[in-house]
Formats: sequence, C-alpha cells, structure tokens
Amino acid sequence: MEINLDQIREALEASWDEKTSYQMALREGNPALGQCYPTSRVIQFYFPEVEIVEGEVWTGKSFEKHFWNLLLTDGVERHIDLTWQQFPDGTEVKNWRVRERESLGDSQETVDRVSLLIERVNRHISPQNQQVEATICKLNPNKS
Repeated sequence: MEINLDQIREALEASWDEKTSYQMALREGNPALGQCYPTSRVIQFYFPEVEIVEGEVWTGKSFEKHFWNLLLTDGVERHIDLTWQQFPDGTEVKNWRVRERESLGDSQETVDRVSLLIERVNRHISPQNQQVEATICKLNPNKS
C-alpha cells in the first residue's frame, strides 16, 4: 500500500492528543501544540529518506525548540513541517540543524509517545488493519 504525505497529515491530525504531545500539552484550538517531535519521527518512519531537524524559533515573545523534517533531493532542501500551525503568525526560524539518527537518544517516554502515534496513524490509514509493525528497535535502533 503506497502512502502519501497528505494521508499521513490527515492521519496525524486525527491522532494527536495530550498522550502524544510533549509534557501532555493540550490547548483548545491548537492541536499541533507539543506534537512536533513525535510527528517528525512518524514522518521519518513512513519516509525513511527524510531527516529530523531541530531548530529554534522566535514567536515574538519567546524562543521555542521545534522539530520538523528535511528531504534533500538533487541538492534541493525541502522542509516538511506538519506542526508549524502551533505557532503564532510572524514566528521565525532563527537556527536549525539536522539531527544525527544515531544520536537521537529518545527517552522511553518519547518512544512510547511516538509508538502510540504510529499505532493511531496506522489505524487511520489502514482501515482493514493492515498495520505497519512499529517496534522500539525501528524507532530507536541503538536502544536494546
């Protein structure tokens, strides 16, 4: 079954809640709040050719850590950010770097949030329960 980014976006947005967000963040009208890292991991799970980017954004009031994905094709950088809407208009990226896959160092809590999000996305995109197996090893190959 071929999956496209639009399907993943829809499935992610239907799957986000406080159990998948950072520190159980939840704000009415802002479902993407706290979802950037698990979302970037889900994107990388379905599209292994993308990298995870860690950046710092200025919201006009404070600096915030943010994560998104980067696809490099034919020397062109394509940034994929499905959670940017969590920030107010006028927010700017101030700096960013690609995270090394080998050094992501996800905590067990993060692994659990990402696993839950993958499970939900799978259910959303595969109504016939043709699930992609999400294991801790796939999410965090350096953890045993």
